[in-house]
Amino acid sequence: MCYKKTVMDKKDIYEHLAKIYLDASLKRKKIGKEHPIFKNLFFISITVIVGLTVLLLATRIRNKLLNSELALALQPDVVKINFSFDHAKKEMYTINLNGLNLSKYKVLGFAVKKADYKDSISLRVEFNSLFKEKSEMYFVDIPHKWREYRVKLSEFKNIKDWSEMAGLSFIIEAWNVREKKGVVYLDNITLFK
Repeated sequence: MCYKKTVMDKKDIYEHLAKIYLDASLKRKKIGKEHPIFKNLFFISITVIVGLTVLLLATRIRNKLLNSELALALQPDVVKINFSFDHAKKEMYTINLNGLNLSKYKVLGFAVKKADYKDSISLRVEFNSLFKEKSEMYFVDIPHKWREYRVKLSEFKNIKDWSEMAGLSFIIEAWNVREKKGVVYLDNITLFK
């Protein structure tokens, strides 16, 4: 075997080192260029995932709000009706609706209780429209503890047009109580869609 001795001069050495350095720096530049693409793709995908999640949650919340009960509080505070039938024949609490359009509402809700547990009281609830329509319902044996009532507005049969309502009254009549004096409390008078 014959070995050939290769002699490199300075110029060859510099070219060889430059080639090695250049190849290495080209590889680094390629790697450096690849990383920003991966970084950009990563941030874009994270942004898309977060955006879709937010959109999905916003849609669910919106649908929940649209499907939930929307209410109009007519009287949020507790109302006290004192009745004494020595002189009067009825006592009432009336909410003036001032022509309010109730056609989008479906249910009347309220809570009621009597002060004296021995008394027997019936409560009349009455709607009046500006068109002189009037409809009423009776709630018999009002309890001593708070009781929630929910009544469909369609149960008030004599009101055909709910677009201009005059008032809502809660009435205690002398012939619908056992004792001639007493107190009835009303709370959370609300209309629900």
